[in-house]
Amino acid sequence: MVAIGLSAGAVARIRFAVSCLWEVVASVRVLRDPGDHAVHLPWVRRVRPRLTGAGLVGPDGGLLWQLVPAPPGYLADFLTPPPAGLNADLAAELDALRATPADTVRAHLDLCPGDRPPVVAALYADPPTGLRRLAEEIEAYWRIALAPQWPRLRLLLDTEIAARARRLAEDGAAGLLNDLHQQVRWEDDTLLIAQRHCLAPDVPSGPGLVLVPSVFVWPSVLSVSAGDVPQLAYPARGLGALWERPSGVPDALAAVIGRGRARLLTELASPVSTTELARRTGMSAGGVSQHLTSLRAAGLVVTHRRGRALLSSRTDLAEALLSAAG
Repeated sequence: MVAIGLSAGAVARIRFAVSCLWEVVASVRVLRDPGDHAVHLPWVRRVRPRLTGAGLVGPDGGLLWQLVPAPPGYLADFLTPPPAGLNADLAAELDALRATPADTVRAHLDLCPGDRPPVVAALYADPPTGLRRLAEEIEAYWRIALAPQWPRLRLLLDTEIAARARRLAEDGAAGLLNDLHQQVRWEDDTLLIAQRHCLAPDVPSGPGLVLVPSVFVWPSVLSVSAGDVPQLAYPARGLGALWERPSGVPDALAAVIGRGRARLLTELASPVSTTELARRTGMSAGGVSQHLTSLRAAGLVVTHRRGRALLSSRTDLAEALLSAAG
């Protein structure tokens, strides 16, 4: 059990951030043990052959693969420097990774059990060179495994942050922290995290706790206490339907509202932008927008603004229609 004491000032400075590096390391953990992350199996089947062919995962995997163990192994804290904010920027995060002091890298690697594989031993001996190699591998991994899916992943994370911000406004920090995950609870000015491999100091001052919603950290949480900025990565909600594709458009519903509008309803299991709907369905953005206008007028779709994006989702009436037509 990790216990982090948070002063009133630290609680007031709780913030959210989106991190590309968190998704990289958490997704490698998924590839290490996909059976424990069943919700992501469609993604694993899609990307593993390409990552294996690139020499990034599997028995011949490189430095990134060797540094990220299967759960619940220790994940070196230097792999996830504190993200700056809500605008995830892989390049900026890699700059921070490459700038990690050599003593910090070695101190974290000293916490890893067992013998060091040759590539990790080389990183220990020469951290600047090893970190440059690691950053290159992460860039290659990102291009293959995550960049093609990043728009939909980012949309889910943005939706999560908006919902949590509302919870914070309604119920305060205690309500927010106690609703994050079953492994996390807030009591007596202390954040308790049911997790191994983390020694977390109290946070009397400084920037406060960074909450990092994640797609791939599910079903657990991960915390980092290295440096002056404690981080808690937790699973974003709405993952159950992330990799699903509708099995088909119900003919009965298509006969009533039209096949295009019925197709859009089947895609709206979670909030989605017009651009993403156009990509999924092959319709033009203008055509999707026209259909959504009609569906909103019929009470089947609602649309909300999330930052710069307009996200649409099904209403309870639409859910009932789909269930009856299916």
